[in-house]
Amino acid sequence: MPCRATLTFPHTRFSPSLSSNSAAMRSVLRIAGLALVGVLLSGVHAIQTVTRTGRYLYTADGNRFYMKGVAYQEQGAVVADPNNPFLEPSTYIDPLANGTACQRDLPYLQQLGVNTIRVYSVDSTQNHDTCMQLFSNAGIYTIIDLSLPVNGSIDRNSPEWTTNLLDLYLETVNTFTKYNNVLAYNVGNEVVIQANGTGAATFVKAAARDVKAYLNSIKSSALVGYAAIDGDADWIVPLANYFSCDPSGSNSGATAIDLFGLNNYEWCGDSTFQASYAGIEGDFAGYNVVAYFSEFGCITAGTPRPWTEVGALLSSEMSPVWSGGIAFSYFPASSAAGQFGMVTISSDGSTVTTSQDFDNLKAQYTAASPPNSPSQSGAGSTTYPSCPAQNSTFLASTQLPPTPSVSACTCMENNLSCIFTPSVSNYTAIVGSLLDYGCSLLGQAGGSCNDISGNGTTGQYGLVSECDPTVKLSYVMSEYYGATNNNAQSCSFGGNGTVNAKASAAATSVAASCLSSATGTSVPSLPSGVASSTPGSGSSHSGAPGVFADVRALFGVSALVVTGIVSGFLTVA
Repeated sequence: MPCRATLTFPHTRFSPSLSSNSAAMRSVLRIAGLALVGVLLSGVHAIQTVTRTGRYLYTADGNRFYMKGVAYQEQGAVVADPNNPFLEPSTYIDPLANGTACQRDLPYLQQLGVNTIRVYSVDSTQNHDTCMQLFSNAGIYTIIDLSLPVNGSIDRNSPEWTTNLLDLYLETVNTFTKYNNVLAYNVGNEVVIQANGTGAATFVKAAARDVKAYLNSIKSSALVGYAAIDGDADWIVPLANYFSCDPSGSNSGATAIDLFGLNNYEWCGDSTFQASYAGIEGDFAGYNVVAYFSEFGCITAGTPRPWTEVGALLSSEMSPVWSGGIAFSYFPASSAAGQFGMVTISSDGSTVTTSQDFDNLKAQYTAASPPNSPSQSGAGSTTYPSCPAQNSTFLASTQLPPTPSVSACTCMENNLSCIFTPSVSNYTAIVGSLLDYGCSLLGQAGGSCNDISGNGTTGQYGLVSECDPTVKLSYVMSEYYGATNNNAQSCSFGGNGTVNAKASAAATSVAASCLSSATGTSVPSLPSGVASSTPGSGSSHSGAPGVFADVRALFGVSALVVTGIVSGFLTVA
C-alpha cells in the first residue's frame, strides 16, 4: 500500500430513506433484493477467461482487456513505529470472506465501472464462495496478493524463500483456484525498495518461479505477478526486466512473472501526460510482459481527486505499454502520506456513504474507452531476454534460491541432535531472539550460521536456508550442542530445546544427507493433508488448515530480521 496525503469527504450521498408508513414498499424491496442476490449467485453469467498473449491481456472472445480496478481491502491495525516507516498494517481483514459485506459493496463497485479488484491479504482457511461468485457474475476479476502482513511475506530487510512461505502461498492458491475470476496472484508487494538494494529480488523471483510451476501443474490459467514501489528509472527498469527475464538465456518463461505492477503516484491533481507519465511510458516501451499500475491515485495535490490520470492511462497514448490500473482505495486507508479512501462504512457495517472522490472516479472510468488493439493475433509471442547485469544500483543475482522442500527439511528436523520444543504457545515471538542467541553462542564456539542464511546478491544459499525458522533454530541448537561436546545443557536454550535420543550424526551430516538433493528447482506440491481444490475436481477447501497451515506456516521469516542485523554470522561469504 502507498506511503503517499489527506482525504476529506466534502460530498456525501445517502440512499433515500423510506417513511414509517411504507412497510409494504420495504417488503417489496427486501424481496427484490433477495431475488437479485439469488440471480447473482446463480452463475447465469459466465465470466470470460483472461489470458496473456505477448505483453497484453485478452478475453476469451479475443478483445483486449484493460483493468478498470480498485483496491478492495479494509485496513487492519496500523502501529506507528520507527521500524514500520511504511505504516503497514500488522493485522488484516479478509474482504472476500464476508459475503454480506460483498453484497453491500457490489452495487457501488458496479457504479464505479470496476472490472478488477485487488485484494492484499486473504485467509485460506475461510470460505470465499459468496464473494467470489457475486463478483464473477458481475464480471469482476480479482488480483490476490499471496502474502500476509508482517510474518507471512518475504521480508524486505532479511529476505528468505522458505518452506513455510511456499506452503502458505500454495494453500491460498489452492483455496482460490476453483474460482473462475482469479486473474492473477501477486507473490509480493513492494518487497524490493531502492534504499535496501535489490538483493531481495532473487527471493521474489524464486517465489514467482515456484508458484508458476504449481499453477502449470494444476493447469490453472491464473497469472503470476509482482507489485513494485516506484523509483528512479535506473533502478525500477532493471528491476522490472529482472522479474521478466530468463536467467538461463534459453528464452524460457519458467522464472518470469506474467504481470508487472507499478504502484505509481506521479499524476497529482489535474496533471498532464507529458508532465507525469511520458517518462514512465518511455521507460517501459520495450517491456516484454503485461504491465499495469497496481496502485494509483495521488492525494498530495488535495482532495477530492479528479482522477484525470484515468483518461491518459486508458488511452491510445498509453495502451501500447499499459493494461490499465488499480485505483487506491475503495475503503479508507492511512499511510505515511495521509488518508486514502472513496467510501465510508457505517459503524454497524450496513451502510456505504460515497464521496466526491468516488463520483469523480466513476465519471472517469465511465468515459474511458481504450483501443481494442493490437488484435490478439497481432500481439506476437513473448520473448524472455537475458537478465540485466549487476551494477552499482542493481545487485540481484541470477542464481536463485532452490525450491523449498518440506520433506527434506522434515527429514533433517527429525534426525537432528536437538529439537526446538518451545515452552510457550506463542513461540513465534521467541524464535528470533533464540536464533540471535544461538548464532552468537555458535560464533563464540568457532562456528557460524552460514548454513541457515542466503544472500541474494552473491547468489549463495546455505544448505538449510530453505527451511522454516523453527527448523533452522533446531539446526543451530544442534550445531552448538556438537560444538560443546554434546553437553545436554547446550540443547536447553532456556527450556526451549530437547535432546533427540534418535539422532546418530552431527547436524552438518544430517543436513547433507537430507538436503543435498533439494538444492535445485522442482515442481512444488501441496502440503500433506491439504485437499486439492483444482477446477473440475469436485472438491473444495474444507476450511480446516492443512498440516503446515498452523502458526508455524504463517510465521514467515521475520524472526530472522533481528538475527540478520545483530549477528555477523548470517551473511554467506
